[in-house]
Amino acid sequence: MTRICITPFVQGTGGMASFRLKFEAGLKKRNIDVTYRLDDSFDAALVIAGTRFIPDLKRVKRRGIRLVQRLDGINWVHRVKWSGIRYTTRAIYGNFMLSLIRNRFADRVIYQSQFIKTWWEDWYGVANKPSQVIINGVDLDIYTPNGEHERPDNVYRMLLLEGSLARGLNSGLFHGVAVAERLAEKFPMEVIVAGTVDEQTQQKINSVLSVSSVEKNLSVKFLGTVSREKIPHLIRSSHLMYCAEVNPPCPNSVIESLACGLPVIGFDSGSLKELVGESAGVIVPYGANPWRLETPDISALASSAEKILQEQNQFRTSARKRAESEFGLDKMVTSYLDVLLG
Repeated sequence: MTRICITPFVQGTGGMASFRLKFEAGLKKRNIDVTYRLDDSFDAALVIAGTRFIPDLKRVKRRGIRLVQRLDGINWVHRVKWSGIRYTTRAIYGNFMLSLIRNRFADRVIYQSQFIKTWWEDWYGVANKPSQVIINGVDLDIYTPNGEHERPDNVYRMLLLEGSLARGLNSGLFHGVAVAERLAEKFPMEVIVAGTVDEQTQQKINSVLSVSSVEKNLSVKFLGTVSREKIPHLIRSSHLMYCAEVNPPCPNSVIESLACGLPVIGFDSGSLKELVGESAGVIVPYGANPWRLETPDISALASSAEKILQEQNQFRTSARKRAESEFGLDKMVTSYLDVLLG
C-alpha cells in the first residue's frame, strides 16, 4: 500500500491542522496510508510546517525519498507592530526554519497561493527546485449551503472566522467592526467573531461601540474558538463573511465560506482577490499600505458590501459555484499526489 508521511503532526481547529485532516480524508478515500514518523517506511514525505527534526529530514534525503514542502505565508506582523517577545521570537525562528527546509531539504515546493509564491520569492529568492501553486481544497459535501442553519431575518449577520485575532493580529478585527458600523447606518447589523480574541481587545471593541451613534443598530458577539464540526452551521447562519486577516496567505475560512454559499468581503491584500474572484463577494482596493497595517478604506468596502446584503441569492449562488469550480478537496488531493508521487 502507498504511504505518505505528513510531518510535523499538528492539531487544532484551523490552519495546518485543518489541512492535515482534510488531506488525510482525501488520501483515505484513495486507500493511501498515512504516517507521521520520519523514521517509518513511506513513499514520500510532506512537510506542512517548520520542524525541529532536521536530522530526521537529512536521513529521509539520504534514503532517496522525495520530500515536499507545503509553504504558507511568512511571519511579518512583528516587523511593524510589537506583539511581545514570545510572539516575535517564534515568528523569527519560524521564518528561519521554513527557509532552511525550503533551501536545503525540500525536493519540491508547494505554495498555497500565487501570492505566497511571489512573497517567498521576493523575500527569500527563487528556490532552485520545482515548485507549484496548489490552493487549499474543502469537502464540498460537508461545507455546503444545504443544511441546517439559524440565519436571522431581522438583522444582517457578518461573520469573522479566524484562528486568532489576538494582540498583534487584531488590526483586521477593528477594521471589520468599523465596516459594520458604516453598514449599521442603513441596516441592522450583528458581528459574530469566531476565534481567539484576547480580553483587552474585546474591551477596546466594546468601548468603541459604547460611544458609537449606531450602537443600538449594531452588536458584536465573541464566540471564542469554535469546534470544526460547528463551523458549517455557523457559516450557513450568516449573511456575509469579512476576512479580517491583513495580507492573508490562503485562508481556509474564506474557502469554507464560499463552499457554504456565503459571500466574502474584504480588502485587496494577500490572496483574497485570488480566492474570491469577481462575483463571489466584494473585494475593494485597500486604500493604504497594508504592510504597515495602515487603516484601509472603510467607506469603500461598506458601500460595496451593501450590494451583497441586497442581492443575497445572487451572491450566495456565485459563492458556491466558485467553490465547486476551484476548491474541491478531490482536485487538491490529486494535485498534491502528482507532486508527491508523480
